[in-house]
Amino acid sequence: MTDTIADEIMRRLDKLATLTEQPPALTRRYLTDQHAAANSLVGGWMEAAGMTVRVDAAGNIVGRYEADQPDAPALLIGSHLDTIVDAGRYDGMLGVVLPVSCIQRFHKSGRRFPFAIEVIGFGDEEGVRFQSTYLGSRAVAGTFDIALMDRRDADGTTLADAMTAFGLAPSRIGDAARDPAEVLAYVEVHIEQGPVLERDGRPVGVVTAIAGATRLECRIDGMAGHAGTVPMADRQDALAAAAEAVLAVESVCSRGDGLVGTVGRIAALPGAVNVIPGEAIFSIDVRAPLDADRQQAVADIRAAIAEICRRRNVAVSVAITHEASSVPCAEGLMAALERAATASGVAAPRLASGAGHDAAAMSALTDVGMLFVRCKSGISHNPAESITAGDAAVALAVLERFLLDFWNEGHAHHAA
Repeated sequence: MTDTIADEIMRRLDKLATLTEQPPALTRRYLTDQHAAANSLVGGWMEAAGMTVRVDAAGNIVGRYEADQPDAPALLIGSHLDTIVDAGRYDGMLGVVLPVSCIQRFHKSGRRFPFAIEVIGFGDEEGVRFQSTYLGSRAVAGTFDIALMDRRDADGTTLADAMTAFGLAPSRIGDAARDPAEVLAYVEVHIEQGPVLERDGRPVGVVTAIAGATRLECRIDGMAGHAGTVPMADRQDALAAAAEAVLAVESVCSRGDGLVGTVGRIAALPGAVNVIPGEAIFSIDVRAPLDADRQQAVADIRAAIAEICRRRNVAVSVAITHEASSVPCAEGLMAALERAATASGVAAPRLASGAGHDAAAMSALTDVGMLFVRCKSGISHNPAESITAGDAAVALAVLERFLLDFWNEGHAHHAA
C-alpha cells in the first residue's frame, strides 16, 4: 500500500514539474500563471484528501484536515512550490505533496485527530522574482516586511502589482498571519540538498538547526596599468589580492563543525586582457549551525583580507549585505521524529541544514522541526536532483507515525 502511494507521490511531483515558465526547464516564480496553476493542481489533491482548501492573502495554498472537535489548534506541515531558474523537481515540492498523500491515507480510513493538520504550499521561498526570500512563510509567521511591496521584478512589475494581478489584495497581506495560540508546531519534509545521508546509507535524517548565514561584498581597489610595462614588484593588482582573499575564505572555513564559506561571484575591472585589474569585487557567503562559529569566521576572514591588502598595497572595503541567525529545531520535535523513524524500522541521524528553508521563517511563529530525505549525490538546485520512490515511502511512513504519536506524546499540549 505504501509503495503504491509513494509511486503516486513521484507521479505527482512529475506532474508539478510540467508547470513551468521555460519548458523543458523547470522555472516557477512567485505570483506567475504557473504558480496559480500549481496552486490549483495541489489544491485538487488536497480536496481529494478530505481537506478544505483556500489560497491565503499571500498566495500560499492551504489545505486543512479538520480535527475531531471544532476550533482545534493546528499542526502545520509545509514547504514551497516556487523554484529557482532551471530547477530540480523535489526541492520544496516533496514537502507539500508527501504530507497531502499522508493525510489522504488517514482520510480513507476515517481517522481524525484531536488537532487539525494544515498543509501549506508556500508561494515564495527561493526569492527569485523579487530577490527577497520567504515571502510566503514570512507572511504566515507575521513578519512580512510591508516595504517589500515596492520591490520590482526584472520586468519592472512591483510586488504589489503582481499580487493584484494574481487576485490578491496587497493591503490585506496581514490576513495571512497566523495566531500563535492556534498553531501547535511546524514540520517540514525536505530533500537534504547535501551528500551526508547518501554517504551514511540512511534514507532520512532529523535536522538539528538551519545554519545562520552572513553575506559580504568585498571591493578591492588597486591601480590599473599596462600588462606589459609595469614590473611585477611595482603592481597593485586588485585581482591578485582578491585571489589570495578567496583562498583565505577557504582556509578559515575549512576548520570543521559545519562551517562553510563560498565566494560565488567575482568581477575584475576594467576587464581587458592586457590591463592589470585595478578593481575587484567579490561576494562571500559564510554559514554555520552555531552563530558564534559563523561570527568568529567572519571576523577572521575580514582580518585576513585586511592583512592581504595591506601587504599588497591595495585598499579594501567589506560590507555586510545579508545576515541571518541560525534557527535551532525544537528538541521535542527532533526526538519525536527520531522515534517515528525507529518505529518505521530506520535510524534517522541528526544533521544540520546548510541551506535555508521556510522553517527558518516559521520559527518566528512556533516550534519547528524538519525531516530530511536522501537525494542522489547531494545534488540540488539542478535538474539532476533525484530521490527514489523507496525513500519517499520511508519518509511517508515516518511522517505518518509522527502524526499518530504527536498528541499522545504531549508535544501538542506543550506547544499549545
